Amino acid sequence: MTFTEDLRHETEELFKACYDHPFVQGIGKGELRKEQLLHYVRQDYEYLNAMIQTRALTMAKCTTREDMALLNEGISFILNDETHPHNNFCEQAGVKYEDLQGESLAPAAHHYSQFMLQAASNGTLGEALAVALPCPWIYLYIGEKLMEDFQPDENHPFYPWISFYGAQEMPRIQKTIDRLDELAVNASEKEMADMKKHFYTACRMEYMFFDMAYTVQKWPV
Repeated sequence: MTFTEDLRHETEELFKACYDHPFVQGIGKGELRKEQLLHYVRQDYEYLNAMIQTRALTMAKCTTREDMALLNEGISFILNDETHPHNNFCEQAGVKYEDLQGESLAPAAHHYSQFMLQAASNGTLGEALAVALPCPWIYLYIGEKLMEDFQPDENHPFYPWISFYGAQEMPRIQKTIDRLDELAVNASEKEMADMKKHFYTACRMEYMFFDMAYTVQKWPV
């Protein structure tokens, strides 16, 4: 079993928990409230900015152009493609996407963003890749299961969101998985432990992000 196969096996319940969360199930059922949609988009816009910065910090650790291209591909995907599902939520909520940008991060999104940035800034290349991998991997898992379980058509209010993530190319994500496996071969025991810890924590934070959107989480004071 490879390093990432072991990670995926050990976090199966976390992946399932994300899918079973009422926010994700609400996407499948087409039953989310306007304020939940808007809170998700506001927070995800800022979170994805942090993801871009995470990948940029990770690129600074690269010594080959192949690794740089891998990180650049991820940045390009966020900048050029991942606005599509946001626009779907905005259209259903009856607002303009541009009007939702610039929101302060809620507690869960703030924690997640800072955690990624710190791991990418202070850790190794392997640690930086590990902390950013759960996001696309979990979204692919969620998208595929929503397509399978709900079989939405173009009349479904969230069909663009579901089909976007359900149709992600696994080969694109697989490139990061394969690179992380390569780095794990020569990693020290401490680095291996840190990569696992970052991956597990990021999986938990994905769940917390959905929970933040569902409860419209705000700072208490």
